[in-house]
Amino acid sequence: MDIIIRNARILTMDQNDTEYERADILIANGIIEKIGPDVAASVEPGNARIIDGEGKLVMPGLINAHFHSPVNFLKGALVDAPLELYMLYEVPPLQCKTVDSEFAYARTMLGAVELLKQGVTTNHDDCFFVPVPTDEEVNAVMNAYTDAGIRASVTLCQVNVREYEKYPFLYELLPDDIRSEMENVPLLSTEELVGHYETFINRWHGTADNRIRCSISCSAPQRVTPDCLRALDDLSRKYDIPYKMHILETKLQRVLGQVKHGKSFIQYVKDEGVLTDRSVVIHSVWVDDDDIAAMAESGCSVIHNPISNLKIGSGVMPFRRLKEAGINIALGIDEVPVDDGCNLWTVGKTAGLVHKIADPEYRNWPHEDEILDMLTRGGARSMGLQDQVGMLAEGYRADMLLIDLDTLPFTPLHNLKRALVFCENGGSLKMTIVDGRIVVEDGEVLNVDEAALRAQIRGYASRLKTELEQMTVSADRLAPYYREMYLKAVSCDVGMNRWAGPMMP
Repeated sequence: MDIIIRNARILTMDQNDTEYERADILIANGIIEKIGPDVAASVEPGNARIIDGEGKLVMPGLINAHFHSPVNFLKGALVDAPLELYMLYEVPPLQCKTVDSEFAYARTMLGAVELLKQGVTTNHDDCFFVPVPTDEEVNAVMNAYTDAGIRASVTLCQVNVREYEKYPFLYELLPDDIRSEMENVPLLSTEELVGHYETFINRWHGTADNRIRCSISCSAPQRVTPDCLRALDDLSRKYDIPYKMHILETKLQRVLGQVKHGKSFIQYVKDEGVLTDRSVVIHSVWVDDDDIAAMAESGCSVIHNPISNLKIGSGVMPFRRLKEAGINIALGIDEVPVDDGCNLWTVGKTAGLVHKIADPEYRNWPHEDEILDMLTRGGARSMGLQDQVGMLAEGYRADMLLIDLDTLPFTPLHNLKRALVFCENGGSLKMTIVDGRIVVEDGEVLNVDEAALRAQIRGYASRLKTELEQMTVSADRLAPYYREMYLKAVSCDVGMNRWAGPMMP
């Protein structure tokens, strides 16, 4: 059904940052056909739905540029710890059991529903499969995103090296029996992983009128073999799709690059020829000026995940240095257990706040225009969708939000953009439109029986409790060795600091 929105305040986020105090939007066949004052008056409504925009704001849908849906059931479940120990409890390295399609579908749908209800219209899911992807689980994930009505791009975020190869010092610290167990965990060869990707892309890329897409991921350069790193880049080039890689999220990873390659992992991927304008570098906290120059030269995008970086103590990304170098930056939730939700509004607000304790020069602090750009246009650019979504413009896909301005965050309203970044939390959302279809209205997800979904997931309570207990037992067994590795790594001098403390005295 076509849609006509009348008499709304409109924040387009287009190249000219056009704003309208009162204007109309015409949507036909999923496309923004016309936008501007009084354009609806000359149009025969026919069977179109007419939406009264009086007192409402229309703006582009938010874009979550980084997500891991396989941990959607771990909201509030894990005790905070540095990444290298935290992952033991959410992605057990000795796990060999895959999940069934019903479980994977519900798990993915839960995240999609929460994202849509918070105004996220596009989600970039770096989806890992433990220990290896199966057609059953992969298809369940993709079916969930298709049915939810969200725009999504999904990867197969797989490692293909042994657990102890991903870290410095760990091999020597582990006892023989644990090393042997790690060597028995199934791994994909480069050829097998590329084969999975070819099947995945041929089955899913461009489906649902191009709303569902595929991307490439190596997880991180230290988590795959060099030939796999390059082969995945070949796939990215072949299909002209993004190539995601976690790089220099933690100080330990900075140390690993020096120990393993004598260089940072940014320089490593550059030398391997896989740092390109298709690259999506996730985190980039422990980067130096040479790394930033290399990223800027490549044309890659960086995904900033400030809440994740705070919750597990990774550090503070040097935002202004990246921005001044001309690097495109987008924002990500990262995953439910490091956000304890799916609220990209709070990610934006946190990005606007955390850098204030990283630089005493207040003129360098992020401002609201930059935050909104990262939430919309920056996310679109990072996904290769800059000509389709991220702004409201004629010819673009109709992904947008209708926000009630007669709510507390906008009362009184002094500055619209500052109110969106620092006051709004998603509670004022009246409607989410994706590809010209209304998918959320007045708090209700229209494509999903949310009550039934919640009941289904509550039915997993016993299973989730058992699995979490098993994961904890396994992680507790490994944690002392990982802690020793972590402490050894963080004691190394890497020539920089990305933490706010310790406070002295």
